[in-house]
Amino acid sequence: MRVAFHVDQLWFEAPGGIGTYVWELFQALGARDPGVELLPFCSRWPHDPSRMWLLSEPPIVVPRSIRTLYPSWAVAGRPRLPEALASADVVHATNPAAVPPARRDQRLVVTVHDLAFDRFPELFPREWRWLYRAGLRAAARRADAILVPSESTADDVIRGSSVDPTRVHVTPLARSLVAADPGPDATLERLGVREPFVLSVGTLEPRKNLIRLVRAYRQVAPDVPHALVLAGATGWHATELEAELARSGPGTIVRTGRVDDGQLSALYRSADAFAYVSLYEGFGLPVVEAMSAGAPVVASNTSSIPEVAGDAALLVDPEDVGAIADALARVLGDLELADDLRRRGRERAAGYTWDRTARATLDVYRQVTGAS
Repeated sequence: MRVAFHVDQLWFEAPGGIGTYVWELFQALGARDPGVELLPFCSRWPHDPSRMWLLSEPPIVVPRSIRTLYPSWAVAGRPRLPEALASADVVHATNPAAVPPARRDQRLVVTVHDLAFDRFPELFPREWRWLYRAGLRAAARRADAILVPSESTADDVIRGSSVDPTRVHVTPLARSLVAADPGPDATLERLGVREPFVLSVGTLEPRKNLIRLVRAYRQVAPDVPHALVLAGATGWHATELEAELARSGPGTIVRTGRVDDGQLSALYRSADAFAYVSLYEGFGLPVVEAMSAGAPVVASNTSSIPEVAGDAALLVDPEDVGAIADALARVLGDLELADDLRRRGRERAAGYTWDRTARATLDVYRQVTGAS
């Protein structure tokens, strides 16, 4: 089987969870079934040579920019993919904003990570909101299968696009931490982080609900020695968060900017608590990563996060600053509770692996192509 696999997200300034999905699944598919030939492709893109090691060979390029290519794919189903991809049995669109046309003898698989653009449209730039909506409509019309990371997102897609439920398949994500180095202290020092601290990971954008997290932390800060560490690249609509961080208040807030996998691993392993109070997630990959690293988790009780975290996290209403503050105070002040969450978290996270994701994805490829 030959699979045309879209990899544009690897070169985004803030690849985010979709970038992690593209990279990890690309590797896991090849490891799980060497008989599957992966053909990476991308738009015309200023590829960073430092990242080319991510792929075994240079991607096949569609000679148009994202600005014109994605809308044209969604609305007109053009242009066709290059002839170098004509022999692919499956075309896998890994980002729902970019749904390329499949040829008559090819099968189209589209991954829809979440419907945040529909649930919280005001949090997205207009052009990307339009692209995601157009891409979802294109997937509903043309895809032979739609992959989603959780049952919660499956329900959202089925309700939001009236797609046949038999075409929607849940393929959960997994942790992506590198092997731990024996001592994270040097890494923390380079990042300007001192222990003890509470960690939050993710692109700094409104959906991550960081303004409420900052306010909740400041309620707790007078009673604990912990700093709040915000790790992640700055995303869209960050002005209000910048204003909140500029206000004076108790405690210490550290922004690391974008971190690599080794730095992220050191942060997770050193944190006394991990807070992820996003308003909406299709999966919530940082929750699994934090649990696997042994960080006690405080997380939202909305969308897919309860499904992912189970009983291994303290779940709170993400719109209630007081509830977030109370949960942080409990985890930081009750060592027995924190140890219990660590144990439950590691057990829960062990069930999520990229090999499992690859197996489920390959099953869909085989189903839509009729391969044995």
